Amino acid sequence: MASRNYLVMSNDMTLTDKKEYRLNALAAGLERCGLKNIGDIKADVPGLATIPDANKAARVKLIHDFIATGQWPRSIDQRELAPLTDLVVPTALDMWLTAALAVVGTPYSCFQAVAAPQLIVGHLMVCYAVSVESAVVPMPVSRLIFRRGGAAGNIQAQFDMEPMGVRWETDAFLSEPVVIDPQDVFAIQVICRAVAAATIVHIHNFLFESAGQVVA
Repeated sequence: MASRNYLVMSNDMTLTDKKEYRLNALAAGLERCGLKNIGDIKADVPGLATIPDANKAARVKLIHDFIATGQWPRSIDQRELAPLTDLVVPTALDMWLTAALAVVGTPYSCFQAVAAPQLIVGHLMVCYAVSVESAVVPMPVSRLIFRRGGAAGNIQAQFDMEPMGVRWETDAFLSEPVVIDPQDVFAIQVICRAVAAATIVHIHNFLFESAGQVVA
């Protein structure tokens, strides 16, 4: 499938736009769960079992319409990624944080020193937006890159963050969500455009797992 990679500034979106975008990202993640054997989405969503797996658009739309009514698949839980506990190699802190940005033009992982993270078994993640917290002006990072296969792997998607710095905006939505499959080695990187301390680059996400795996 062809992809379209660009950022949409949060301030350019209405509350309805943001709600609809999150619903679409949730639906895309739930549809992918069905292909990766997380929960039983076909049994949870009436009519889904009759739509072939190859008809992704129709499957996502049906799931979207189902959850838009306030319903949720009974066999799947959803939350946000905890970098300290949801990765095979955990981060030092339970947060999204780069290493110190010391070399301009160099890619840095959004997971501190974990260059090639991997979700633990039975987890799937959908990334849909990015926020940057930094005292450096202009913004010290210039590009957001998602890779398959680790730090030097194939680029899955990439987004130009320069408009965020130019407009002094800290939040932006991805033009389309990025899905991280269970147990895939991946990388989420930013390119250093100005020397800075370790920087919070928070990737807004939905994490999916089979219902009942986490007990509060």
